[in-house]
Amino acid sequence: MNMSRDTALRIALAARALPDTSVGQLLEILHQQINGPLTEKSLQDVTVTDLKIGLAGSEEDVDMLDTPMSALKDAVRILWGETMADDLPRPVKLDSIPEGSIRVAVASNNGECLDGHFGSCLRFLVYQVSAKEKTLVDIRSTLDADSSDDKNAWRVDQIADCQVLFVVSIGGPAAAKVVKAGIHPLKKVKGGMAADVIAELQQVMDGAPPPWLAKMLGVSVEKRVRFSLSDDEAVNK
Repeated sequence: MNMSRDTALRIALAARALPDTSVGQLLEILHQQINGPLTEKSLQDVTVTDLKIGLAGSEEDVDMLDTPMSALKDAVRILWGETMADDLPRPVKLDSIPEGSIRVAVASNNGECLDGHFGSCLRFLVYQVSAKEKTLVDIRSTLDADSSDDKNAWRVDQIADCQVLFVVSIGGPAAAKVVKAGIHPLKKVKGGMAADVIAELQQVMDGAPPPWLAKMLGVSVEKRVRFSLSDDEAVNK
């Protein structure tokens, strides 16, 4: 299978980011770390640790590697296709938190889309959302998760200030950590544009929100509407 032009370009640019590393050397490392063809998708599985071991020659020699961590991270960002560039809007800094709003994280790999698995997405798009307005307030890279002993816990910490999390998929243990942190995970298997997913949530917020959402919005117990389980799941569809 011939690699695509975009895949070849990522590898070439990543090699350039690594001091004294040729494209050929990087290709050899990638073939050792990736089981199967080199594609844009498979490159997203490469970690900083993978590059460190590949460049050092073995795990035992990693401590001897003098390649700067900043260069390793830059190379992985390039391989992942994580460029905070043209297809991503700029976050807006809010002077104050709008009343009746919640913070929503969206697992994303491309542009302003919901298309990421919790444990492998490239970034979290973070929005401040009320029934009428939404604002992208931050874009949080997940690159450094690789350096953590508990990658899922690290990802949860990245969105600890959020009340809702949209993902395409999430494993049971990871979901338990998310819930324990007070974040409500919502799975949307088909994904979609983040704006569309949030618009659906806003319709629920503006109508009769289920108890879990009403509580986040500060609605009093007396005013909370009791929804059936099927109604609650409707937000996920």
